[in-house]
Amino acid sequence: MQTGQAEITAIQALSWLAQDDEKLLGFFNTSGAAPGDLRSRAQEPEFLGFVLDFIMQDDETILAFCQYAGLTPEAVQQARITLGGGLPNWT
Repeated sequence: MQTGQAEITAIQALSWLAQDDEKLLGFFNTSGAAPGDLRSRAQEPEFLGFVLDFIMQDDETILAFCQYAGLTPEAVQQARITLGGGLPNWT
């Protein structure tokens, strides 16, 4: 996967999170990010990686995002790897 496509996937994930106050609050609590960080950090690969990490930490969440975005969980995982992430523990 190209870096640009990985970034698009992560931005889609961020947009999806922003539509659900509960999930977005969970992301803020887990990542330490604040609402003002979304716009300013949305182009940073590290921050986008945090978004994908959050999406991938729960089966229900990643499957819901994949349905929304028309992606497979493997595509999300590949995007994370492309952004500099490792393999998550999918338990």
